[in-house]
Formats: sequence, structure tokens, C-alpha cells
Amino acid sequence: MQPVRIGLIGCGTISGAYLRAAATFDILHFVGCADIDPQAAKRTEKTFGVPAMTVDAMLGQDDVEVILNLTIPAAHGEVNLAAIGAGKHAYCEKPFGLDVAEGERVLAAAAAAGLRVGCAPDTFLGGGHQTVRGLIDAGAVGEPVAGTAFMMSPGPESWHPNPDFYYQPGGGPLFDMGPYYLTALVHALGPVRRVAAITGRGRRRRTIGSEPYAGEIINVNVDTHAAGTLEFRSGVVVTVVMSFDVRAHSNRFIEIHGIDASLSAPDPNGFGGKVRISAGHREWQERPLTHGYTDNMRSIGLADMCAGIRSGRDHRCNGLLAQHVLEIMAAFGASSAQGRHVELTSKPERPAPLPTGLADGALD
Repeated sequence: MQPVRIGLIGCGTISGAYLRAAATFDILHFVGCADIDPQAAKRTEKTFGVPAMTVDAMLGQDDVEVILNLTIPAAHGEVNLAAIGAGKHAYCEKPFGLDVAEGERVLAAAAAAGLRVGCAPDTFLGGGHQTVRGLIDAGAVGEPVAGTAFMMSPGPESWHPNPDFYYQPGGGPLFDMGPYYLTALVHALGPVRRVAAITGRGRRRRTIGSEPYAGEIINVNVDTHAAGTLEFRSGVVVTVVMSFDVRAHSNRFIEIHGIDASLSAPDPNGFGGKVRISAGHREWQERPLTHGYTDNMRSIGLADMCAGIRSGRDHRCNGLLAQHVLEIMAAFGASSAQGRHVELTSKPERPAPLPTGLADGALD
């Protein structure tokens, strides 16, 4: 396939992971990078050889087909809409927007323009969670009935060089880490019907422990602990806890329990990991991974969208899936504030699984 010409907006920490992994996929060709901080774009140009330019210049280039939007969460919707307005497909980091209405505006604009939108996370395309999907579809646990998902940590301020945005709207454990877990669950089990949750905020201020801002105080403007129950349209009930208020814990990342066996899934923030199954009270048995792409393959979702642009097929990390995950996350806050179950309106199809036996760089 003819490579797709891509412009990168947002040259922060995650951009390096995208650009390194992009070398695996011949479908991706980066023609420029831009950032609100021109020096960040210059550093990206120096490290990866992608020409630095202004955002306006990039949006004005007719030969740029896709904008890869790696800006902070508060800018995701604005940059996606600007890309679509310039006649370009858009693929962004998670979350898809700050609220459901913002995501809906992006989807509507893309549909009206006949353009595609995609959104991270793409980690469910890695060998770990592709193996989980295959085992569940093959009936390895029987009919799924329940599950759990836990992401609990003390927060990123001890290690991240610029952690303030984690505690602003679009951040927090639910909007930052929740997309990995929720997308993996929807990929495995299908869409969610309703949510019941309680959320809270352990501390109103936090101290940065990492350079270059060590010792500075962050005002916490989002909830930092979210505990909820998801009822999937299939009837499966899954308990989800996302927290930046926990020093240590011993819970597994994701477990899915069927009538015949239980499955332990790997960290959905990675591409590989161990997949284990236990029937009854037997020991957990590790299952071999059925798929590749187990290294850090951030950009595989972008590559899959670009392959879809060229071939006409649907792409897996699509806007409808991302909007559903955004609606789930928004429902946590609404349920907690209103003291009720929140029914969801979106109902995306499960993304198609990747075929087995793919060579590096192949997606079909």
C-alpha cells in the first residue's frame, strides 16, 4: 500500500514511543511535527528526523492526510476538530474528549466530512489481549459471567517530569488509565449497558517529587479514586477500581470469570504479558500467546487506521469505540453525583480481532 502521510501535533513524552514503533509499519510516513512549544518540535526533528513546523502550516499542507494528535487531554477535541476542518483524518491519544458532548462533536464533524477518526489505546491489539479475546471467543472459560479490573497506584507525580495535567479535567486515574482497562474489557466482552459508581478525592493538593518541578504543589481538580460496577449488554458484571490514592495492592490487572473457568489477563497498558486460566480450584495455567506485537507498539492503532484508509475496511481503534469508553468514564462521575445507575446510549461493535501469524508490520 502507498504510505499515508502523517502530521504529528504534540511532541511531548509519548510522541517518542509512537515514532519509534512507527518504524515497524511501512504504511506510516511522518512528514512533519508541530507543538505549541516550538522547541519541543525542534527536539523531535533532531531526534527522529521529522521536520518541525507550525500547527497552521501543517494543517494547511494539502498532502498531509492524517493528523496524529498527541496533545494534552484538554486539547484533544479542539485539535481533532481542526484536523477534520482542514480535510484530514484524525487519530488522537486517549481520552477521546473531556466529556461526551465533545466526543459527539468530533464524530459528527468527521461523518459530515467523510473522514475517519481514531483514538488510543491500541494496546488491546498486542499479543496479550488478542490472546485473551481468542480464548474467550473459543469458549475457554465457558460463558463469561463476571470480572474485575484494578489499576491502583499513588499517582504519577513522583516520576513524571510534568505531572500537573494528570490532576486536571481529562486526567485522574479514570480518564488517564481507565481507557486501557475499559477498552480491553469492551474488546473482550462487548459494549456496556449501564454503570453504577462512587468516586472520591483523597487529597486536594499534591507535591511533585520529580525534576524539574520537584517540590511544587499541584491543585487536584479531579477525583482520584473511582469504584464502579459495569453491566455489559451480554449480562456480564465487572467491578472496576481506578485510583491514584493507593500505595500498594495485590489485585490482578483484569480477571474474567466464566461458568467453566477463570482467566487472568495481563496489564492492558502493555502489549504482551502472561495470560493464565484456572478451572475450579486448580493452579493457574499459563497459556501461550497466539499473536505477536508484544513489544511497545504504540502506533499500531494508527497504522491499522491508515491501512483501512487505503483498503476501505473498518479500523479497530475507531471513534465509536473511543466514544463508548468516554461515555463509560463520564457515567462514573454522573452515577456518583446522582446516586443512580447510568444507562449508556452508545453501542459499538467489538473491533475485529487481528489474524494470527502476522509478520511484523502486517495487520491483515
